[in-house]
Amino acid sequence: MLDKDISFWESVIFVDESQFNIFGSDGRIGVRIKPNEELNPKNLLPTVEHGGGGIMVCGCFAASGMENLVSLKIIWTNISILKENLKISAPKLGIQNTFKLYQDNDPKHTALNVRLCLLYNCPKVIMTPPYSSDLNPIENMWHELEKRTRKHDIFSKKQLKAVLTEEWNKIEHSYTKKISETMLKRIKSVISAKGYPTKY
Repeated sequence: MLDKDISFWESVIFVDESQFNIFGSDGRIGVRIKPNEELNPKNLLPTVEHGGGGIMVCGCFAASGMENLVSLKIIWTNISILKENLKISAPKLGIQNTFKLYQDNDPKHTALNVRLCLLYNCPKVIMTPPYSSDLNPIENMWHELEKRTRKHDIFSKKQLKAVLTEEWNKIEHSYTKKISETMLKRIKSVISAKGYPTKY
């Protein structure tokens, strides 16, 4: 992939899934307060349904912009969601006839039913080493989405889903283009790191 230029990566749809929790991974929120102000209403938080929780989402983007963010009940085994996302997203991104799909080579992405789905709906799939998250720029999108989502007060899964969708769709084209153009640098960095983490 070192021989691919920017134009190659402009026609790639990057896809993956991620878990988002209402209060982060450990369910705790820190609040700095002055002595004797523990019960001040501004320092109290509403009760969160079912102790918090979270949702799993699948999203995709290309250099030309963001596309569908859908919630998943079963990671990557819902073939209908995968097919519909590809069918809808490629034309809207302007790369219907030339697009290639980028997904990390995680075992759940290489199950037989997923491979067959991709064979008939996306013949051009870029294969990468498993568990190489540094290579997939969608990880940057998840980080950006997390950062934007945390600016909202969220107390239910319904609210979380709505905010995730809203903020996902607001990520700018300039950002998706910039992230897509880092692919060559990412590949070189991962090779140089010899399996160790990189700045990406």
